[in-house]
Amino acid sequence: MTSYAAIVYNPVNLPVDRLRRAVRAEQRRLGWDEARWYATSRHDRGQGAASAALASDPAVVIVAGGDGTVRSVAEALHGSGTPLGLVPAGTGNLLARNLGLELGDLEASVRTAFGGTTRPVDIAIANLVGSDGERTRRVFVVMAGIGLDAEMAEATSALAKRRMGWLAYVTPIARSIIANRQFRLRYRIDGGSTRSTRAHTIIVGNCGTLTGNMLLLPTAQVDDGLLDVVMMRPKGRFGWARIAFRLIVQGVARHFRQAERMMRSTVDLQSLAYAQGARFDVHFDTPHGIELDGDSFDPILAAQISVHPAALNVRVAAR
Repeated sequence: MTSYAAIVYNPVNLPVDRLRRAVRAEQRRLGWDEARWYATSRHDRGQGAASAALASDPAVVIVAGGDGTVRSVAEALHGSGTPLGLVPAGTGNLLARNLGLELGDLEASVRTAFGGTTRPVDIAIANLVGSDGERTRRVFVVMAGIGLDAEMAEATSALAKRRMGWLAYVTPIARSIIANRQFRLRYRIDGGSTRSTRAHTIIVGNCGTLTGNMLLLPTAQVDDGLLDVVMMRPKGRFGWARIAFRLIVQGVARHFRQAERMMRSTVDLQSLAYAQGARFDVHFDTPHGIELDGDSFDPILAAQISVHPAALNVRVAAR
């Protein structure tokens, strides 16, 4: 039986006709059958489309969309062994960015999705407890955020992101920084002792780099079998300024070995508390919103986030 590709695509965020031409060119080059197409919708961000695609055993599932679409497809695809190809078409495209994939070149992305090498990467499993006690299980591949990150996802519309890109986040960021509301939490790493603290924002990441080359989690690797956690707890606007400066410098320093060594030898800011482990348990006194790879979810009282090593096969550029 000849191979074929399944294309899960967001029809709003990309030039579909151009994508179809690029897919046809690759399937002709490889002698594959016609690709099968599955559009996402308001009611299905990609998980249902990916499940339907998997049912007929494609050679690769190619997702064309942003981080939220990739997350939804990964939720259906992880553990199947079927490779995932990425055609980045969102605001952040953080998984593609952290894997060093081509951004802004649709044809190159399609070539990699069809003919690249396969790299196993980790995924994170988030078991969430809602404010009503209901339990849900979700998957993410980049980052989970509580606090500022969740407020950004909730307050920024899809239309604003399409029109303005990352500038759409300026207003919710400014509001959150000015208010600087911190909340109490209790947390454990890898089942260790429970600790109590206050924070403005918590990020649990499988990847470390944001847009603009900003390095949020310096030790995060997409395939190290670990999660990286950072808790932001600044004291006023000066504390936020120090955090912003630190993150920008971390992004620049990694390209220069001497500067990177200097950054690692400096004392961590009190405003930034880092941790690393295979499992992160957290409980809150009051419900808080959470976002997973840019998707907003209902407020939670608790979460258990663990890593599933090498659970997702992603196509990357052949070396």
